[in-house]
Amino acid sequence: MESWDEGEVRARIREMAARAPERARFGADTHRYELAPPLPEAEIRAFEEEHGVELPAEYRSFVAEVGNGPAGPGHGLMPLTVPRPEADEEWAVDDEWKEDRLPGRLAAPFPLTEPLPGRIDIPTDELTPGTLMLADEGCGIYMRLILTGPRAGELWRIDPDWGGFVPVSPGFHAWYTGWLQRL
Repeated sequence: MESWDEGEVRARIREMAARAPERARFGADTHRYELAPPLPEAEIRAFEEEHGVELPAEYRSFVAEVGNGPAGPGHGLMPLTVPRPEADEEWAVDDEWKEDRLPGRLAAPFPLTEPLPGRIDIPTDELTPGTLMLADEGCGIYMRLILTGPRAGELWRIDPDWGGFVPVSPGFHAWYTGWLQRL
């Protein structure tokens, strides 16, 4: 597993913010290039115990060593433990975040063994047990981290109208650092 350098990640985010003070980059108005402090180990462990899961190491170490969102791809990373502060308008992402935290949902078996490309005619809540929603990409498209089964640790994009439910990254580190490197 690749490790995180909190100072390097935060410096890169500051650089991104300085290059785009008008926040024109997609999602920047939502995450505002801000990164919350890392979570204490006890809080992460309590989350894992409460939900009966072991977070994939790359994501777990990010939350423990770098920050608990929101600066990140799409409209930013969803926080692991504390919901997004109340906004002026309700977002569908708030419901996704809350649904993920229903008892047993995160520990449930991930139902897919193969990607599901194209339009999805199955209710998305039947496809997402065993996954954690990480980011909202807008228009009902979400990045989900697989938590259970042989695909645990992979990031999949669910786009029910056009793109299906397909893998986009073998792990959190590659996905997040890819975002940091794009300008």
